[in-house]
Amino acid sequence: MKLLLPLVSSLAILVSLRAATPVSLEQQFNQLRKSPPELYAFLLRMPKGGDLHNHVGGAVYAESLVRAAAESGLCVDKRDWKIVAACSNSNQVEAKVADQDNGTLNALIDAFSMRDFVPGRESAHDHFFNTFNLFNLADKGHAGELIAGLTRRAADQNESYLELMALAGSGPISDLGASTGLDASFEKTAENLRKAGLPDLVSGLEAKVDEIETQRRADLKCDTDPASAPCKVVIRYVYQVLRESRKEQVFAQTLAGFQLASIDPRVVAINFVQAEDGINSMRDYHLHMQMVDFAKGLYPNVHITLHAGELTSGLVPPEGLRFHIRQAIELGHAERIGHGVDIMYETGAVDLLREMRAKHVAVEINLTSNDLILGVKGNDHPFPIYRKYGVPVVISTDDEGVNRSHLTQEYQRAVLTYGLTYADLKQIVRNSLEYSFLSGASFWTDSSYHTPIKACTGGVTTQSCGAFLAASEKATAQVDLERRFREFESHTNKR
Repeated sequence: MKLLLPLVSSLAILVSLRAATPVSLEQQFNQLRKSPPELYAFLLRMPKGGDLHNHVGGAVYAESLVRAAAESGLCVDKRDWKIVAACSNSNQVEAKVADQDNGTLNALIDAFSMRDFVPGRESAHDHFFNTFNLFNLADKGHAGELIAGLTRRAADQNESYLELMALAGSGPISDLGASTGLDASFEKTAENLRKAGLPDLVSGLEAKVDEIETQRRADLKCDTDPASAPCKVVIRYVYQVLRESRKEQVFAQTLAGFQLASIDPRVVAINFVQAEDGINSMRDYHLHMQMVDFAKGLYPNVHITLHAGELTSGLVPPEGLRFHIRQAIELGHAERIGHGVDIMYETGAVDLLREMRAKHVAVEINLTSNDLILGVKGNDHPFPIYRKYGVPVVISTDDEGVNRSHLTQEYQRAVLTYGLTYADLKQIVRNSLEYSFLSGASFWTDSSYHTPIKACTGGVTTQSCGAFLAASEKATAQVDLERRFREFESHTNKR
């Protein structure tokens, strides 16, 4: 299967990729801290590499979901502002009503997001997770189109890569797991699932990726305008295991995800999603990590990123905060950790931080999400602690539609809250491609991104470097990022 590679043009201008950030630009950046609106404008244009933690279901803004529901002829139940398949009583209206009625549209936006939410009988945590049940019918038949919208937003912010959580093992795969059961032996259960038709369901997921990509590229007109900014954004997918399912369903989903990622290079990793404090998530956490360990043994080349430590004191009993991140890394083979908010509650937290640094386990930082859902922000957030101990971090959006945020705002929040320098931002942006699951070797040999790989020490236009880049999506994307930085900095210094 031919993959869409990043388009790297004008390589000749990249005489050196090791130039330090101009002092004058750092001075300009320090002045921008005093003016958040000007800082935002700067960050909007700044290259941002990749967004590595992005749930498509929560990334689409409510307005787009309502529009999709209207196009599909769906209805809205005004008692709880839920999208339903058909209007069957006086409390339900056609979704297209929201195109003409601000009251209906605003009620839907508030129901589908954290906008203006005030905790009361419903906590912010519960409101966030409850939103998905309200709008989960809206994207049926519109997935590629909605992802095209996310791609445009990424391009508008000078992003070049997205890893999107857009596939899940719900429906037939979970049903198969329920009917097959969970034998005492994972090996026996895996064999039973294969005999019951799991490979055919995995093929169906691969066809789903085909459908999404065809629709996305058609919506963006990539066949006729492949050089457009949105069409140059590289998209990869992360398969989601729904961990609040029953354990036999989780096993089937896990095995299916590993099989899919092993045969479809567009699906680059698996992840476990849904509330980490849920009943099944907490009770079966160790078992889930054992399932991942088993599947990794069958499919050793599949990448793993895991939501772990999206918890805080009081949300679960103290003992529930002690082990999730460690088990995700040591038993679940996680190469990246999503959130990692409760790191300092873990047993042996400092040793774990050192282990993460030694193993190059990156943390996907979601500042707005952690504030809105968990109430963790500012000095209570471990973002500075990860940086203190040299653990690689990336800044990501999580659920930008539900949170009414986007990647530029996440960077702005990080700068204003933690006093990041422009050099700090470049390091974090470069991390987003270094720790991505793009195929191929890195362009860089060091974590400070000063020394390119030996094949490219003579420049990116040499024959040896050209051959290396042709074999590495990751390195190609990294070279493109350096080009974007040079163009951005050159333009900024002229202002």
